[in-house]
Amino acid sequence: MQTIGAVKPASIVRSLSAIAIATLTAGLTAATPGHAQAPAGRRGGGAEARPAVSVPHDPRDLSGVWTRTSPLLTLSQTPPPFTPLGKKLFDANKPSYGPRAVPPAVGNDPTGTCDPLGLVRNLLLELVAVYPMEIVQTRDRVFQFFEWGHSYRQVWTDGRPLPKDADLTFNGISTGRWEGDTFVVTSGFFDDRSWLDHFGTPHSPEMTLEERYRRLDRDTLELNMTLTDPKIFTAPWVSERKIMKLAPRREIAEQFCVPSQEAEFNRIVRDPAGGVVR
Repeated sequence: MQTIGAVKPASIVRSLSAIAIATLTAGLTAATPGHAQAPAGRRGGGAEARPAVSVPHDPRDLSGVWTRTSPLLTLSQTPPPFTPLGKKLFDANKPSYGPRAVPPAVGNDPTGTCDPLGLVRNLLLELVAVYPMEIVQTRDRVFQFFEWGHSYRQVWTDGRPLPKDADLTFNGISTGRWEGDTFVVTSGFFDDRSWLDHFGTPHSPEMTLEERYRRLDRDTLELNMTLTDPKIFTAPWVSERKIMKLAPRREIAEQFCVPSQEAEFNRIVRDPAGGVVR
């Protein structure tokens, strides 16, 4: 269940190939937020990570290129209820996948105009194992580089608190600290033009996010998130466990969303879609 607007490789041919991958991904993605509950006793799309034979590694070194194995492309199958404002904004968003899908020609996914994905949607990595993320650690900062959009975010680890006021940005402002072997990141000041996922889930500028990263073994990274946005949700949204795998031979490629290519993509694929969702 992947929006066409979220797949923009460097050429139209590669875009269409990515759409084919997205169609396969649709069979793996479990549910749309606000429309389904996970069956009793089931944890949704989360992969159960069991550390393999121990290989020497530093649990406080998260460096490397990581790909996500969890097929659920939202935080969890059971989001908290919307507030009245959250429901209004959710209904106004028109994705191209899921039970609320509309023909791409009349959708309003921000990526259809090359707007940035935003941090949460970047962390979901859009397509399973297609667009990886690289983590680079320095003395005072941790950088995360996202292949799609060739974007990055920085997490300050020099002890500073989040500011009391700041300009809004798509990836927010982030600070991090270690709690034992868990790297805890607190973020805020998010531009609300982005969606949380490709189902059109909104957020407000008051959203805050806590991420907890833990290296289970040399090749396995666990991420748990708690999203708090009282304007949109009636309670914090706790994610399912996201599992990432180290990809030592992968490199982050240049995957910009180029407006001229996007316009051609819209003309060839999205605009002629008519009443058909591809």
